Amino acid sequence: MADLSIDLAGIKSPNPFWLASAPPTNTGYQVQRAFEAGWGGAVWKTLGEPVINTSSRFAAVHFNGQRVAGFNNIELITDRPLEVNLKEIYETKKRFPNHAIIASLMVEPKQEKWHEIVKRVEAVGVDGLELNFGCPHGMAERGMGAASGQQPDLVQAQTTWVKEVATTPVIVKLTPNITDITVVARHAVKGGADAISLINTINSLAGVDIHSWNTIPNVGGQGAHGGYCGPAVKPIALSMVAECARDRGVGVPISGIGGISTWQDVVEFMLMGSTGIQVCTAVMHHGFRIVEEMIDGLNNYLDDKGLASVTELIGKSVPKYSNWGDLDLNYKVVARINEDNCINCNKCHIACEDASHQCIDMLTNADGKAVLQVREEDCVGCNLCSIVCPADGAIDMVALESGVAPMTWNQRNQVISGLNGSYSEAEVV
Repeated sequence: MADLSIDLAGIKSPNPFWLASAPPTNTGYQVQRAFEAGWGGAVWKTLGEPVINTSSRFAAVHFNGQRVAGFNNIELITDRPLEVNLKEIYETKKRFPNHAIIASLMVEPKQEKWHEIVKRVEAVGVDGLELNFGCPHGMAERGMGAASGQQPDLVQAQTTWVKEVATTPVIVKLTPNITDITVVARHAVKGGADAISLINTINSLAGVDIHSWNTIPNVGGQGAHGGYCGPAVKPIALSMVAECARDRGVGVPISGIGGISTWQDVVEFMLMGSTGIQVCTAVMHHGFRIVEEMIDGLNNYLDDKGLASVTELIGKSVPKYSNWGDLDLNYKVVARINEDNCINCNKCHIACEDASHQCIDMLTNADGKAVLQVREEDCVGCNLCSIVCPADGAIDMVALESGVAPMTWNQRNQVISGLNGSYSEAEVV
């Protein structure tokens, strides 16, 4: 059985499965139950000046029969006294000394505020700190959370203030509600961050009740934007993790967050550069015990791949991720329909005819049976037909030999620029 233990910037954990700072880590009772279930670490629900939360604070987006495809919340940081949280952190760490406990922190952007809370929290034995610069609602309106996280200079300054007094590793949690997340990540590193975590939740409104016209959720008929998470945000999170992982100006370990529900999701995040991961929505949907299947699945996967340690996955797919201008324009794939597996639903034909390149013909074979056939000379290999096809194995995307050397857009432009008019642009394949 492979070794699942990780070391994230000096924070050791028996496995890469951590609970994110959220309702499931609100109390010592919950975190201890999570550790008993098999979670390797937990980021305690954000500590700071206690707040007053609203009643009616969660909402979900259900899609095509799937419950909780996306999840929205307007809950703020902890509403429990700091002293109570610190007591429970101390008790939990004493009972589970080999599990990682990270304190999520959020205070006003003032040096003395950060110094004070860091010293108090580290005194109870946490393994690390996570600076919450990502919460998009409520706290942002008070100048904290995403309001800080959207200002690179302020992220750098606050990280520096924390590092002035911190004796444990510092993780900076980034907001996705920004144009380029790598800019903020680099400033966090300049401030001394030992690691980064991403993504926090995305600005959202879950929906509107078309009968009452109230927003979902609403508090006595009034709504506000909240933070969106769950399976629907995974592609966004994975992209942002990948961008930070391949950015040479970042270069610190990453704790990946966003829509992680299965062991397969964990593998994807680690391949794209995460040292470990954090989970919230899946636990709120299914409970702490989901980690058992995640651990078993990851162990079996590593065994199948012949890997001795989960850390061997970290970043292995990052070199395969680049800019569009570096993709081979001469690479060619086409769709091929397997008649034996085709159920003649015609969804591929409809999709190609109405929304793509009109290259799937409806024909009749020698036996008088209706068949679908791709005109490969007109197929651009967009993948749409294979995406909408409901029958496994009915459509394969097949790579063809193009007969010409690979050439990217950037290389093409370099060649054109260097030709000085000797050849026309059309002659450069």
